[in-house]
Amino acid sequence: MVICNLKRGYPKEQAGARKRFCQFIRLNPQTVEEYRFWHEGRNIWKEIPEGIRRVGISDMEIYLAGADMAFMIIETPPDFDWDTAFGRLATLERQAEWEAFVGRFQQSEEGARSEEKWQLMERIFSL
Repeated sequence: MVICNLKRGYPKEQAGARKRFCQFIRLNPQTVEEYRFWHEGRNIWKEIPEGIRRVGISDMEIYLAGADMAFMIIETPPDFDWDTAFGRLATLERQAEWEAFVGRFQQSEEGARSEEKWQLMERIFSL
């Protein structure tokens, strides 16, 4: 397991107008380390980030919160349409297979698509 200094933060480039979506999902605590492993850059199936970019998502980050929660930030162009993009994503190569694979680490319904498993969050403050 990689230990990092979380107080250093994560550098982020800003590139014009963007939309941001935030989501969370509950994880199975006994498999969180394996979930982390499969989301590391060298382990994730190459078709997954390719497909995410192809539907118009310009950036996606997943953070762990304790042993049973993950938080995702998605950034998109201003004209991004959620339903259209995630409908298309579900049809792309290996996406359904990936969702089934990572579903065993998540507390979700079997066979659920990404946008059905991850719960959108409401922003209540912005600085």
